Amino acid sequence: MGGFKHYNTLRIQDSKKRFTFIELMKNLFFITAIASALTLASCSTAKIVPFAQTSVAEAPDYSKKESWAALPGNYPETLVTVVGENASKEADVFFIYPTLFSDKKDPAWNADVTKEAIRNEVIELSVTNQASAFGAAANIYVPFYRQAHIKIFNEKYRSLVGSSWEIAYEDVKRAFSYYLEHYNNGRPIIIAGHSQGSMHGSALVKEFFDGTPLQSQLVAAYLPGAGIAKDYFDQLPELTRPDAIGGYLSWNTYKTNNLPKGRYENYYKGRTTTNPITWDTSTSTSFEDHRGLLYYDKQLYPNSLTIELVDGMVWATVPRVPKRFFMSFIKNYHAFDINLFWKDISENAELRTQKWLNKQPK
Repeated sequence: MGGFKHYNTLRIQDSKKRFTFIELMKNLFFITAIASALTLASCSTAKIVPFAQTSVAEAPDYSKKESWAALPGNYPETLVTVVGENASKEADVFFIYPTLFSDKKDPAWNADVTKEAIRNEVIELSVTNQASAFGAAANIYVPFYRQAHIKIFNEKYRSLVGSSWEIAYEDVKRAFSYYLEHYNNGRPIIIAGHSQGSMHGSALVKEFFDGTPLQSQLVAAYLPGAGIAKDYFDQLPELTRPDAIGGYLSWNTYKTNNLPKGRYENYYKGRTTTNPITWDTSTSTSFEDHRGLLYYDKQLYPNSLTIELVDGMVWATVPRVPKRFFMSFIKNYHAFDINLFWKDISENAELRTQKWLNKQPK
């Protein structure tokens, strides 16, 4: 279910033609020079060897707290600075982070989650700035998993990837199974992720929720940064009302009037495109509609952008934020799919969660 064929049906982005998530996020949070903001990801300086010739790190043991980047009662300090001290919520969010493993000198195809550098990037970039959007609605669960290296998205290396994608998904699946058995206790569930995380998330939702009894427990699946075909799920609906529950949402963001060169037709056009501000079928928004983005200074900036929905794409204006000059040079807003709409997501997750809770027998 989470195999390479599944990954191929979503969206493959050539790593030589786009920013890696980590480079974009670092530029968003630590803007220092225009040169770094314009650096493209490339695996050309690394020695690329077949998966079979590399070692694979030991699988995480999800019964151990150190195998989780975030657990209720054990939030990392950087997450607490955004969402505050964890207070028990009536719902949970299971969040799957995006591709952060991009070390050009590392021949591995899957991340070693025992390495401090990898763990810190997951916490500081994704948990703190992305998973945090769901903190007002739900208890946050984020497993460390052996994510696939960024080079897996480069079509040149397609024959070398081996089972690296399956390894990543199997970790996510094992973590979720452990969560269900030991942590959930019947609470409503939000599934959320970004990019590679949304790809694994879509497979997880299809396997565990789509047409199964567990679908009744699903508040919503937020799966931005992955091109999800409208017929991918069998019984799970695309949610087109702000308070609808039991389905999924997905979007991909680019700067207004820009499209991915050479990739739009195959990986975006015709795919699910949720309005991440109004959460309905509106195809455009005003500044007043925008609830707020979370910026590198950890401040919220409401009414800072407008969007327009085109086929398979959310076009966003350059946000009205400090140092926006640097943002104006970036066309691909993939790394900001959550941050641009952080407060919009936060409030919407609360609304849907409350809708789910209100529907339960008293």
